Amino acid sequence: MKKVGLGIAVVFALVLLGGFVLNQLGGAAQAAQVGDCARISGSQDNPSYQALDCASEQATVKIAKILPFNEQKCPSGGMDYSTYTGDSVLCLMPNFVEGACYGQDANSGIAKVDCTTKDSVKVAKVLTGKTDRAACGDARAAVFPEPAVTFCLERGDKQ
Repeated sequence: MKKVGLGIAVVFALVLLGGFVLNQLGGAAQAAQVGDCARISGSQDNPSYQALDCASEQATVKIAKILPFNEQKCPSGGMDYSTYTGDSVLCLMPNFVEGACYGQDANSGIAKVDCTTKDSVKVAKVLTGKTDRAACGDARAAVFPEPAVTFCLERGDKQ
């Protein structure tokens, strides 16, 4: 089995720390709907929510589900992906694009980068409607159950 390396672990950690465990996002986030994309930047104490078209280079997250605050937990998958907007919980997932590479970004945690960037992670496949780790073969699988999506991830800088 092919090892994916430190880059994948870094991306997972950055996704968690760079926007998925936030406390107050403000009014723009409260108007968000399932399927919307955004960029969450800033610190955990003072996050900024910027609604974006999902095709935008800067749209790093997608709203998978919206729940009433403290009534339910977000579906678990490849990583925890919830954030709070005051009276709601936004269940977030990466807005990864097949063939694109991602790396560390000091402000938002993760950003699209050139695949030659050190420790970058390449999205080898995006399997919409499936939660199938085996479909990724030797690549690392990040699986999200709602909506069902499997991301197959490889080292970008070792291609």
